[in-house]
Amino acid sequence: MPAAQRHPTMADVAERAGVSASTVSRTLRGLATVSPEVRARVEQAARELNFAVSRQAASLVTGKTGVVAVLVPTLNSWFIGSAVSALGPELRTAGMDVLVYVTPEMTERADFFERLPARRNADALLVFCFDLTAEEKARLDDLEMPVVYVSQHAEGCPSVYVDDVAGACRGTQHLLNLGHRRIAFVQSVGASGFAFSSNERVAGYQQALTRAGVPLDDDLVVATPVDDKRSIAEAIGELLSLWEPPTAIFAEHDELASWVIWTLRKARVEVPERISVLGFDDHPIAEWSDLSTVAQSPEDIGRAAGELARSLIDDPDADPGRHIVLPTRLIPRASTVPLRNGGAEGAEGGAG
Repeated sequence: MPAAQRHPTMADVAERAGVSASTVSRTLRGLATVSPEVRARVEQAARELNFAVSRQAASLVTGKTGVVAVLVPTLNSWFIGSAVSALGPELRTAGMDVLVYVTPEMTERADFFERLPARRNADALLVFCFDLTAEEKARLDDLEMPVVYVSQHAEGCPSVYVDDVAGACRGTQHLLNLGHRRIAFVQSVGASGFAFSSNERVAGYQQALTRAGVPLDDDLVVATPVDDKRSIAEAIGELLSLWEPPTAIFAEHDELASWVIWTLRKARVEVPERISVLGFDDHPIAEWSDLSTVAQSPEDIGRAAGELARSLIDDPDADPGRHIVLPTRLIPRASTVPLRNGGAEGAEGGAG
């Protein structure tokens, strides 16, 4: 059958490019042993013949699927959505595909860890923001592929995350530099499946206070579900009813900070005139509401996770405990201002 009437083969590409079939295979698999000039000829010939290497055929030759799997508790999250969106192009430039496993319900989660479908369908697994049990962690340790933990530090395992301690310390120092000494911290709790950075951010908050010589006060640290308005109001009520209420509140993340501001204003406590509010993340809501925040970049985290996965796939002997720690940066906006004289009394009076 003439070449024009059948599917083109690797031999057809090799003949048109004037190289061997093995050179075509190395080129289309992205190996670095092919010169740029030869690579250009082979890619041009492949385009002219509409030739593409099937995943199945390539897997038989290389032992690799050309796929990176992603495990997430949900895609209905600004952070995870942004990180995964940035991960895709990073992998596609290397000729790799992304396979996403979403396990929002406990039944789906249990099924994933029972079957471990990524074992057969991918070359690496990226675990995003997952609060794993010891049994689940052990199951992933048994996978015969690299497992990269994203937005969390997994001891002895490849991880990509920001330095939450340093970020929270920087944010607290911002409030200290504005003259605040009664600084509260509001944590979020109760989101099933998510690994939070609460403990690290509280540690950074406390570190900055201690370094500034400000005594730690357990009454200034409160926790609340982020999706429960009543619980948030009760947490803020605890702070406003203290003998010395805070003049600034550091919320664990921007979405929680926005609810803190809403609750304070509903109680006729002016923000930032009486209480300054600081968030963490730089969620789009922070810019819309002019919220001061400690910014991290989920896009940078996604790209770094993709790069790390690629390096571990290409070099199985690479350091299995490698960590990539990305920086945070403070973005001051209108929700934090210098402390005014009598700020604590003003906050208490406004709550009445």
